[in-house]
Amino acid sequence: MDGPSRRRMLIAGGALGALGALGAAAPAYARPQWTWAPSGSVAGQGAGLDPEWVWDEEADPVLAAVIDRGDVPRVNELLRQWQRNDQPLPAGLPADLRDFMEQARQMPSWADSAKLAAAVQFTKKKGIYTGALYGLGSGLMSTAIPREARAVYYSKGGADMKDRIAKTAKLGYDVGDLDAYQPRGTMVVTAVKTRLVHAAVRHLLPQSPGWSATSGGQTIPISQADMMVTWHSLPTFVMRKLRDWRVPISQSESDGFLHVWQLTAHMMGIKDEYIPDSWDEANTQSRQLLDPVLGATREGQALTEVLLDIVAELDAGLTRPLINAFARYTLGDRIGDFCGLDEEPFWEPLISAAWPLLVAFREGLIPLPLIPQAAWTVEEAIRRFVLLYLAEGRPIELEIPDANRPS
Repeated sequence: MDGPSRRRMLIAGGALGALGALGAAAPAYARPQWTWAPSGSVAGQGAGLDPEWVWDEEADPVLAAVIDRGDVPRVNELLRQWQRNDQPLPAGLPADLRDFMEQARQMPSWADSAKLAAAVQFTKKKGIYTGALYGLGSGLMSTAIPREARAVYYSKGGADMKDRIAKTAKLGYDVGDLDAYQPRGTMVVTAVKTRLVHAAVRHLLPQSPGWSATSGGQTIPISQADMMVTWHSLPTFVMRKLRDWRVPISQSESDGFLHVWQLTAHMMGIKDEYIPDSWDEANTQSRQLLDPVLGATREGQALTEVLLDIVAELDAGLTRPLINAFARYTLGDRIGDFCGLDEEPFWEPLISAAWPLLVAFREGLIPLPLIPQAAWTVEEAIRRFVLLYLAEGRPIELEIPDANRPS
């Protein structure tokens, strides 16, 4: 497989990134007792409540009222006008929703412009890896988180996975955009709209017989614990793999990458007392929240099939065996089995041998003049093409659902 083909595979995979971040996340909780201390959070303190029993008390009643009043179609139409961080909210929104969104769009006091600038440098240099890991790592891992897979499957978006992936790809694209949290960027808008979607799903999904029958006794989806499980399947997993692959990352760029995801967690409604303040704390929390809940489900494996078909459709040269092999290399055999990925005895050893060499080759070029900017330009062009393909040429709009998946 030549270099350009590898790149197409990885960036196509990146289109699946952040699936859990937009999806209604809800893992099967066979995890240990909650012991993570809020002293390790960005807040530095907190009540220490188990996040399994905490939801979003600010957003949830507002979105329940919007749905029950029948306001969803009108609100979605208005929200299409809100695209940039520096735009005012559209006129005509219901007063309760407007008041909530004005508060929700405010950046926290601990937002750090220097760290956000470092995150830009990280993305310019390492975007090829994060695209691959968001897609053929985090995106597929979400299908091995039982509650998350079932919630995605039974919610409205589960009936049209290509549309859903287009929307989740937008979140992954926006969080990695060079202007993500700048006034001209879009990540504040994307995060707040995602928070609205989560609150709507919390109201709707308990009304789904399919979800209720498979929820393992959970009565309200998308708890704070659920959202942190999904969060760890993204930046924490990505940073672990970058370290495993021996990708050189400066301390400032590592801190910047963490910071942009800390901000994203806050803006999506995760309480500051649950957001880790360092990679060490993130890894500790992930071992308690994410690692124990991974498993196989019928719904998750059905979603895996849809996701892999879409990746292969993006490029006729990406055969399913090749995709399976790279995903297994990225996730490991245990999670690969949970996802339902076929074993590929020919491709797996080849990728295991070739990928470290590719990383070493690429990193040897990065210090040369103009290489980081040139790499970013090519990778950005491919990302934009993938979004255009998934959206089938239409603008990608994050919309509040007003129903579950049809039976």
